[in-house]
Amino acid sequence: MNSDIGLIGLAVMGQNLALNIADHGFAITVYNRTTAKTDEFIAANRNTPGKLSGSKTVAEFAASLKRPRKAVILVKAGSSTDAVIDELAKVFEPGDIIIDGGNALWTDTIRREKALKTKGLRFIGSGVSGGEEGARFGPSLMPGGDPAA
Repeated sequence: MNSDIGLIGLAVMGQNLALNIADHGFAITVYNRTTAKTDEFIAANRNTPGKLSGSKTVAEFAASLKRPRKAVILVKAGSSTDAVIDELAKVFEPGDIIIDGGNALWTDTIRREKALKTKGLRFIGSGVSGGEEGARFGPSLMPGGDPAA
């Protein structure tokens, strides 16, 4: 599948944002480090309009995305986010875009953007406001980062 975008992290916010994206006609691939969570989410949402698919590995996730690849990360802020970014950086290519949708400290966002830029990757820090209801039906997104991304 050639998904328009990918999303990593299937807690409540990630699930709802993924469904919102699919509802708007975009093909989306989701990944969660706990594969059972991905399987449950896909099974529970088989009738979602748009194309919704799951992946079992980060490499499979990356391979499913149209280039330039775009991935939203919605995991716990801090070291969990850094770990996901490190995994993506191994399989993404120059020009691909990583979007951190968590509640990152602004200094972490700057550090990540600088580190990824050296690899040719583009980075955006974009807080998602509105809670689970907002993520599902109309989040307030607050992006910052490389305007080219």
